[in-house]
Amino acid sequence: MKNLHIILLIAIVAAIALLASFMGDLSTYDTVTSARKKQGRFVHLIAKLDHSSPLEYDAVKNPNYLSFYAVDSLGAVVKVVYHNAKPDNLEISERLVLKGSMKDDYFECKEIMMKCPSKYKDDPAQSERNLSRTLSN
Repeated sequence: MKNLHIILLIAIVAAIALLASFMGDLSTYDTVTSARKKQGRFVHLIAKLDHSSPLEYDAVKNPNYLSFYAVDSLGAVVKVVYHNAKPDNLEISERLVLKGSMKDDYFECKEIMMKCPSKYKDDPAQSERNLSRTLSN
């Protein structure tokens, strides 16, 4: 074998090893049920805030503790514990992406990403007013 072939072979093996090391960091979106099966492993959980359950946050007592209940798209409910300040728009968000891991009976969240309602969403009442205003002019 020529030296060039050996160098190329080593470079290919190194590239494959590098790609394989990144595969462990890839995460998919999970439901509550699949996250419970992956106890202790880092997952991304997509859910909504459960407005029927209490949200526990006291900025005076402990500003770095927030707990609430989240519901996934299949209807499964899980308690979420977040050790950081409460995000501003948590109550009005349409969907939450919770990054963290399942503990015994709750989801320990490290980061919360919120999908908030769009101000550009169609409002039927506003559309009706705009249409009647346009027709009257």
